[in-house]
Amino acid sequence: MKTLFVSYRVTDLDRSLGFYTALGYAELGRVEVDDGARLVILKFPDEPAASLELVHRPGDGPVDVGNGVDHLAIQVEQLATTLETLTEAGLEPGPVQYPGGPHGPRTSWLTDPDGYRFELVEWPPGHPDGITAADFA
Repeated sequence: MKTLFVSYRVTDLDRSLGFYTALGYAELGRVEVDDGARLVILKFPDEPAASLELVHRPGDGPVDVGNGVDHLAIQVEQLATTLETLTEAGLEPGPVQYPGGPHGPRTSWLTDPDGYRFELVEWPPGHPDGITAADFA
């Protein structure tokens, strides 16, 4: 088994698509559902398949993100460059943090229009992509 993608319900699809495309996602496709709901499937350009689905159900009212979702972590190659690009696109990433100390990963936080939080992560040189059991040895 493997995780396919995460799905977020959004209040305003156009506003959310503006945020996610500024973040770097590209739209793969859309699905119209009978009750007026729309699904938009996204991925980063270098990903082989979808990694995020936005679900817009206008009849359900505004999104309340206080339902237990904490955040989505996104790996970036160069955090400083990413933060500059996001700021130029009108987004407001937080300051750089060092949660593992000066030799650990560099991170920054970003929040989408509905309140979903994103942790942008740059691994230190030589660290493999993602978190593995070796990180807890």
